[in-house]
Amino acid sequence: MKVTFLGTGSATPSRSRNVTSIALQLPEQGTLWLFDCGEGTQHQILRSPLRLSQLERIFITHLHGDHLYGLPGLLASRSLQNGGISPVTIYGPAGIEEYVRVSLSASHSRPSYPIEVRTIQEGILYEDSRFTVQAAPMRHRLEAYGFAIQEKPLPGQFNVAMARSLGIPEGPLYGLLKAGKDITLTDGRVIHGRDLLGAPRPGRRFVSCGDTTYTQTAVELAKDADFLIHEATYLHSELQQAIRGQHSTAVMAANVAKQAGAHKLALTHFSARYETSAQLNALLEEAREIFPNTILAYDFLTVEIEKRIAPDPVSISPNFRTDQLNTNSDI
Repeated sequence: MKVTFLGTGSATPSRSRNVTSIALQLPEQGTLWLFDCGEGTQHQILRSPLRLSQLERIFITHLHGDHLYGLPGLLASRSLQNGGISPVTIYGPAGIEEYVRVSLSASHSRPSYPIEVRTIQEGILYEDSRFTVQAAPMRHRLEAYGFAIQEKPLPGQFNVAMARSLGIPEGPLYGLLKAGKDITLTDGRVIHGRDLLGAPRPGRRFVSCGDTTYTQTAVELAKDADFLIHEATYLHSELQQAIRGQHSTAVMAANVAKQAGAHKLALTHFSARYETSAQLNALLEEAREIFPNTILAYDFLTVEIEKRIAPDPVSISPNFRTDQLNTNSDI
């Protein structure tokens, strides 16, 4: 599983950052999933090794323009590219179906492949033999969701030494045993695949929270995440600005990661006012004081999601007060 940041800015693009989009590659399945599709996402994909022909699913966190204005152009362009004929499923809050239908119809765009649009409801959005996708409501100025992609348990490690000691010839039979299947050897012996496999390994968990201010729902969604992406639009010195806009500071993001027992945190969705290295490093330093294993996302950063490591003990920064977040602002 690989994550590529196609845009790490909030509200408007800047000289160094495009607006939000995150790509998740599932190499074994040869598919690509997108989380949000801000304006210019298709241009970012052209500048990356990603291929639109592999696009299978798009998850839209909420209906603010910087998270979906790139959708009509990307869907239309995909028709003109080689292999752009496989179906695409779009998930989003109420109103997403109307947005896709009207934008394509008004521009007389007729994609050459089936497009299915599904309205998000809290809970399991999608499940197959390898993955489960869960949606949970975030705390933003309009209906917004975060997503957790949970890989199902992986088979235990195959005991090659034992297989050799049993006289099993290397080749296709090993593949069957690794899949947990039974085989019959030429001498009549039946070998059970489960006997040559170690304990199942936990699957990886990837969580992207979208736009939100601090919320316990994000903590619950991010429990035991191998890789958590959380917005950090502002420095803690601009806490009130974050509260008014229902966004997060780096301190909020770090506390979510800490409380959730996540393994690694990536900050993204930075205010356009933060352009210098000093400003961005300040965001990173604030987060690392609370959650050391934090990185700063930037456009085209690719992260390979690592296997799970036991999380650090959970604690909350003594300087973080949830009572500061009580607000009825609808700005």
